[in-house]
Amino acid sequence: MRSRVVHFALSCSALAGASMACAQEAADLPPDLPINEIQVLGTHNSYAMPADPRLIAYAERKMGGSMGDMAKPMPPAAAALFRDEHPNDVTLTEALNYRPLPLPEQLDAGVRSLEIDVNTDPEGGHFLDPAGYRYLRAQGVTDLAPFDTTDMDKPGFKVMHIPDLDFRSHCNTLVRCLTQIRTWSDAHPKHVPLFLLIEAKSQAVPIFPGATTEPPFDAAAFAELDREFLSVFPRDRIITPDDVRGTYPTLRDAVLAHHWPKLKDARGKVMFMILTAHGKSGTEAYIADHPSLRGRVAFLRSDPTDDYGAFLLVDNAVTHKDEIAANVKAGYIVRVRSDIETYEAKVNDLTRARTAFATGAQVVSTDFPVPGNVYGTSYVVRLPGDSVARISPAFAAP
Repeated sequence: MRSRVVHFALSCSALAGASMACAQEAADLPPDLPINEIQVLGTHNSYAMPADPRLIAYAERKMGGSMGDMAKPMPPAAAALFRDEHPNDVTLTEALNYRPLPLPEQLDAGVRSLEIDVNTDPEGGHFLDPAGYRYLRAQGVTDLAPFDTTDMDKPGFKVMHIPDLDFRSHCNTLVRCLTQIRTWSDAHPKHVPLFLLIEAKSQAVPIFPGATTEPPFDAAAFAELDREFLSVFPRDRIITPDDVRGTYPTLRDAVLAHHWPKLKDARGKVMFMILTAHGKSGTEAYIADHPSLRGRVAFLRSDPTDDYGAFLLVDNAVTHKDEIAANVKAGYIVRVRSDIETYEAKVNDLTRARTAFATGAQVVSTDFPVPGNVYGTSYVVRLPGDSVARISPAFAAP
């Protein structure tokens, strides 16, 4: 698995070392192709490192043995949505059975969309001492899985899946993650645009004694989030809502007119897309005083009817395939998942992946972009043709 990744990286590094720009990837794509007409491979929770299994075992005892158990106490509508987005009744251990490579290695392997979970920490130190590790130490455990606390005492967004439980990351701060991506981007200046999903987390799981609480994602936090984006990537390296809107009255009007940047103008750039576990209620502060996302750095997860509608997220491509295909053709950028909670890798079934690609969704996310998984199956998801980008089936000629 690693040899394949390293070989790809060295071929490009060798060119850069000879004072030559790395070759233009996906060179067969038309330069005037709007970026909403390409399809790339992405990863889910791209930053994550495995949680200490003793924490997961404790969580399973406290929260129930399976994903289905988690839906039981929810109101009917919320439970139905949860089951649609989590259709496989797996254990929490199975749900977290993915092992992402470090971000630069994923990019070397052809991944062009990364998902990063961020937790606001305006004072610094809020996530420095996880309650889960305090609990294990109190039980006499000394061989804890390493936890990088570099800069965790400083203000700034921290990168982790679930505080106290699943908090180990390849890059523990947003700036560190983005810097790794920027360094890779600088070395590959002709790459297709990178779609960076940023999940604003504010949903703690208070199962350990003295559990960490999540500071809210308010207007100040979102303003700081934009500042951190711009602290690593200059404005001219970012595709923003203003770039897409142009002179159209709303972002949605521009999207429905397919007024997306052309590929030739988007190479070497990134596009930030924010989502939250709370849906629109979690992102109201990002829209406030910024109608149709005017002046904002990132796009927001939206519905097709929103005036800022541009980026849609639909996890279940099997139950929503016709809806996804229609929205892609209408002009929206959609992210779907090719595997959910590692179930498809466990049973070695590519049905969901094939359906996801066939919808034409621009970003198809997987937990298994390279060979090798903890189940020992041959399951791996690659973009058809094994390129880094192709014309979306929604726009490709028959």
